[in-house]
Amino acid sequence: MNMNIVRWDPFRELSQLFDRDALVGANGNMHHWQPLVDIRETNDAYRVDVELPAVDAKDVRIELNGGVLNVSGERHLASDAEDGRVHRRERSYGKFTRSFRLPEDANPGAIDATAKDGVVSIAIAKVAEAQARTIQVEAA
Repeated sequence: MNMNIVRWDPFRELSQLFDRDALVGANGNMHHWQPLVDIRETNDAYRVDVELPAVDAKDVRIELNGGVLNVSGERHLASDAEDGRVHRRERSYGKFTRSFRLPEDANPGAIDATAKDGVVSIAIAKVAEAQARTIQVEAA
């Protein structure tokens, strides 16, 4: 009996798992993916930057529901103008969704979104903190 000893490589195993279990549609294209996100906080706002190269702003939907910010949409597969075969396709296409619970001090009425250079930037203002005030006690 011939037995080969192979060193275990968890990254190779993980890569094989993703290759095998990737969400692939009937036509072989990815049909669900998650864009990369950066979340930052300043003194007066939160900012969520969603990396969406090759996604038209009209294909992005931003909703706020029950304190959860949902960013969803779709990146469409570009139609190839030339005849020929695709030898490798690594970019993901299809629907995506990301959801984030907003902190209690986020102002749901003050959210703006802009798209530039393949990044959708969402700014969520913070609620102005209650100002401390002194109350004069009057003698009755």
